[in-house]
Amino acid sequence: MKRLIKYISLPALTGLAIIVGLAAPPPAQAATPTLYLFNWSQYIPESLITEFEISCSCAVVETDYDSNSEMAAKLKAGGDSQYDVVVPSSYYIPQLVHEGLLQKLDKSQIPNAKNLLPQFQNPAYDPNDQYSMPYQWGTTGVAYITKKFPAAPDSWGMMFNPKDNPSQPFELMGGSGRDTIGAACAYLGLGFDCNTEADWLKAAALIKQTMKRPNFTGFVDGTPARDQLKSGAIDVGMVFNGDIATCESDGSCNNATFVLPKQGTEIWVDTMAIPAHAPDPQLALEFINFILDAHSGAELSNFNDYGSPNAASVPQLQSILTSTLIVPTDEQMKHLMFLPPLAGKQLAVYNQIWTAIRQ
Repeated sequence: MKRLIKYISLPALTGLAIIVGLAAPPPAQAATPTLYLFNWSQYIPESLITEFEISCSCAVVETDYDSNSEMAAKLKAGGDSQYDVVVPSSYYIPQLVHEGLLQKLDKSQIPNAKNLLPQFQNPAYDPNDQYSMPYQWGTTGVAYITKKFPAAPDSWGMMFNPKDNPSQPFELMGGSGRDTIGAACAYLGLGFDCNTEADWLKAAALIKQTMKRPNFTGFVDGTPARDQLKSGAIDVGMVFNGDIATCESDGSCNNATFVLPKQGTEIWVDTMAIPAHAPDPQLALEFINFILDAHSGAELSNFNDYGSPNAASVPQLQSILTSTLIVPTDEQMKHLMFLPPLAGKQLAVYNQIWTAIRQ
């Protein structure tokens, strides 16, 4: 019988299968559309991923990174054709555009962009929102254990001035170094947004001097620094405001205080962008529009404890996300600034200085 089936035509074979009670082979199914998301680790709730998968009848595959420099390196190594959506910080957008790693957005496919607060539209780092849409926003500041510093100044001196912190363990941010060099510049009166080689070299000298102090514990990124504050490994750290909001919400902050230094500090936006050769740019646009929905935007911020750039999401936010910890006062906003974008030769010079600091 098996030998006979080998020579029977397909229609006859199908009929025979029915006669003998066998199921005919199912027709070939189209591959499930898949969105490849390249995002910071633990930066989107699983529930939101599931909601998008249901809404688009697709699958989402997420890969994580821990710094902008890691993300950019992977895109340059071919990742611009492997991922559909990336989440770079605002100051990285001009660099990625300069290197041809992003494609322009078809904003006609992102109607929910109308939900954005005015201050997050047409930003200086991406005029006319050509390449990116905001995802989350926040500030960078100093957190310290209150009982160890009963009269602490609102100053970057908590890291850079031994008189402000003679003995308590502290860290500085690692990653691309933009925050740490910016903080050193601000402390020296050069502005957090310093962007000349001369200013960077002055900041580098201060950082190298600071690294020699016995209570300097090393370079740590924002969320790990928050965790070290909670565990008691450090008493002072450079952190993002949302990290402190998270531990305040669950009561695990170890009585930490968060301040925005008076010398000035950073306001940042993490954005959504589409790599230059994304596998499915249309699905990427659908995802960006989905995140900018009022419900999605609120769910995202309520999970991350960071500010929402979405005006339509505000009524659904947890109370801490409308407090001054997350939304600075008008007076505090006067001392906040975006990090200036770097590209080309200027970026190369900066990277050389930061590499020399870390060696």
